Amino acid sequence: MRFSLSHILAPRQSPAEFFAMARALGVKDVEIRNDTPNVVGTQSPAMVKAEAAAAGVNLLSINALYPFNVWNEERRAQTEKLAKYAADCGAQALVMCPLNDGTPVAHDQLVAALAAIKPILVAHRIQGLVEPLGFPVSSLRRKADAIAAIKAAGGEGLFKLVHDTFHHHLAGETEFYPEWTGLVHISGVADADVTVDKMLDAHRVLVDQRDRLGNVAQIRALQAAGYKGPFSFEPFATEVQELADPQAALAESIGWIEEQVAA
Repeated sequence: MRFSLSHILAPRQSPAEFFAMARALGVKDVEIRNDTPNVVGTQSPAMVKAEAAAAGVNLLSINALYPFNVWNEERRAQTEKLAKYAADCGAQALVMCPLNDGTPVAHDQLVAALAAIKPILVAHRIQGLVEPLGFPVSSLRRKADAIAAIKAAGGEGLFKLVHDTFHHHLAGETEFYPEWTGLVHISGVADADVTVDKMLDAHRVLVDQRDRLGNVAQIRALQAAGYKGPFSFEPFATEVQELADPQAALAESIGWIEEQVAA
């Protein structure tokens, strides 16, 4: 399997420390963020590019443009800034997340936003990764709706999907779209008491034998359908972010996943 790491799992590490941990784990792909930690707002793209090159890691994406489906001048400026940073630091794509506060966003608005984002991505030669969020309050929960909007905006090839195992489970989705999938985010939920409709980012931990999301089954299904891209660890739980030795915990999770997927 081709694994990747999102900086969200070790936000106390500097980019250089994070990149070094990835390589120590045999992982060559990483994702940086503009929230936790806010690498985009605190590090120059030239520095990030140099540190990634020195460590020998590939910058998959910046996470994230939010809320990408509410288009206005503020969003245009935000998109331009993130796309330029991505291009300057060598990141291949920009992850794009929908409004997630209970406010509905019409299909036409989603299509219009994608159409407006297209020329910005093209100008900076990066890809857009649309990530449906499975939360009940999300304005874009399902991958099929994202695909329909991408087609309507004429964005085939420029836009791909993020298949997030957490959000796939929350949305109750059963369909896999390997040909549309550019990246897979993986995380587990181990809390035995929280109901699916109450699961939040704070519940997302590293994947192990306690996982309730069916990560192994989802990974197997994606691979069987032809997906060959990276599987990026994206746990948000504080208990992961505050680990004294995240490298050891990641090595254990990687080993467990590989063993189970191969079984």
